[in-house]
Amino acid sequence: MSNCIFCKIIAGEIPSKKAFEDDKIYAFHDINPAAPVHILVVPKIHMDSLNDINGDNSDYASHILTKIPDIAESFGVVDGYRVVTNIGADGGQTVNHLHFHILGGKKLGVLC
Repeated sequence: MSNCIFCKIIAGEIPSKKAFEDDKIYAFHDINPAAPVHILVVPKIHMDSLNDINGDNSDYASHILTKIPDIAESFGVVDGYRVVTNIGADGGQTVNHLHFHILGGKKLGVLC
């Protein structure tokens, strides 16, 4: 999508601090980190949110979930971390491109 900031980051049109990349996903450091380690992991195809995952694109989501532990470990986050995805405006999603936040590097508070 031409207006999507994450699509532009993936395409190299907007600079980012890359954390990981392969043929299906791109991971980069959040510009407003909420923890010492705050990495965003996005599929290289555009999906608005988790709600858009279906049989045709579920391999991207599966791939992300299998790579998140490796990405976290590569940044020294081994004692625990949080993975968050927001869905829709009411869920706190501010960029309409599926993305997962890896948060760690400190003891995080209990959410639920």
